[in-house]
Amino acid sequence: MLALIVACEIAFWVLLLLGLAARYLLRARKLSTVLLICVPLVDVLLLAASVLDLRRGADADTAHGLAAIYLGVSVAFGGQLLRWADERFAHRFAGGPSPKRPRKTGLEHAAHERRQWLRHLLAYAVAAAVMGLFTLLVGDTRVAAMWGPMGGWGIVLIIDFLISFSYTLAPRKAKS
Repeated sequence: MLALIVACEIAFWVLLLLGLAARYLLRARKLSTVLLICVPLVDVLLLAASVLDLRRGADADTAHGLAAIYLGVSVAFGGQLLRWADERFAHRFAGGPSPKRPRKTGLEHAAHERRQWLRHLLAYAVAAAVMGLFTLLVGDTRVAAMWGPMGGWGIVLIIDFLISFSYTLAPRKAKS
């Protein structure tokens, strides 16, 4: 299962880079579209493989938990990551405008940090929902190891909340 997670991560980046290269270097719009549509299909493949593994009687272990976390992060941040890469590729290889960088000060920065924390929360919720699905599939107590990473991630989520929302109470000021 861990090998599949690593393979999916590699496939994500390879398909993303090939899709952008096809779009901006080869000017092959249809090929680019097909390759970029395949990016989320990697997530579907990982989910299907995890479900099949569990349906065959495997214990829901840490690897299944990591697969769920991967899926959660991909759902929450995947589109944003694709747009980030597209902006940079377009700028570098197609004369596109310089990528916009989020503000580092003021209320706009605070709003950006809140939105990013909400994405983080979405990733956590999706991962928990996928783990819930896996738990239903296994149907017994063979799931404790799978849920293990969620405790540490929950602490990180709380710390991220405190940091992200602190900018709302005390926005960063521009240096003089």
